Amino acid sequence: MTATLIEGKPIAAEIRAEVAAKVPLFQARTGRVPGLTVVLVGDDPASQVYVRNKGVLTREAGMVSTEIKLPAETSQADLLGVVARLNADPLVDGILVQMPLPGHIDTQRIIEAIDPAKDVDGLHPVNAGMLAQGMEALVPCTPKGCMIMLEKVGVALAGANALVIGRSILVGRPMAALLIGASATVTVAHSRSRDLPGLCAAADIVVAAVGRPEMVRGEWLKRGAVVIDVGINRIPREDGKTRLVGDVHFASAVEVASAITPVPGGVGLMTTACLLGNTLTAACRRLGITL
Repeated sequence: MTATLIEGKPIAAEIRAEVAAKVPLFQARTGRVPGLTVVLVGDDPASQVYVRNKGVLTREAGMVSTEIKLPAETSQADLLGVVARLNADPLVDGILVQMPLPGHIDTQRIIEAIDPAKDVDGLHPVNAGMLAQGMEALVPCTPKGCMIMLEKVGVALAGANALVIGRSILVGRPMAALLIGASATVTVAHSRSRDLPGLCAAADIVVAAVGRPEMVRGEWLKRGAVVIDVGINRIPREDGKTRLVGDVHFASAVEVASAITPVPGGVGLMTTACLLGNTLTAACRRLGITL
């Protein structure tokens, strides 16, 4: 048995096209287009690439993309001042502070300072709490993308045994909440869970977001399981270069699963697409309009 690949590229392109098609409708109603502002503190190379790509895709969707680049030594007070200014700007619909932040800045304090209505990362405690209670909220982009991928391949979530490996506020916890909202029976595990292979063996759906390269082995999986690999890990190759792998050992898992996301080319492509969707959603909710 060889698993069907759940490729992120076509699904992400579809989401971006849907957003782009709605932007003119928003503009006709409001006289402007939605605006996303990304704040980058420091010069982390990976973050710079992510921010640049987000900007390109935001503009391609017809929305305003603004980048605020701050030096690594920016104080927490100064960053909070930037966030407060963006909160008060009526033309800013979405605020994203790129992670990771420099060590001297309290990340949670910055997250809590963002207006929940503009929190397109979906990390503010208000949004997290609303999601946990099954209420309408801005949902973190990566788990939202995972749910869309499951939907696109026709996975029946109601009643399914779903295992989420990872408990971060960015992926694991909101992913569990979304699956519970879809009537799945959800187990949340992590790197310290006892008998992780046994938990995998009982799961119809495995979402791996633990941050350990190729930790989940194919022999752990239930035959026919659907595997969503959120991990993005860079490991060395024999030639001295590096390659990207997920949290799942792909070569062994692909022989057991019925469907699986590749790394790269899977979940990662969905995150920015869902960010654009969240920006449009935030803009509409703030202005009380439906497209």
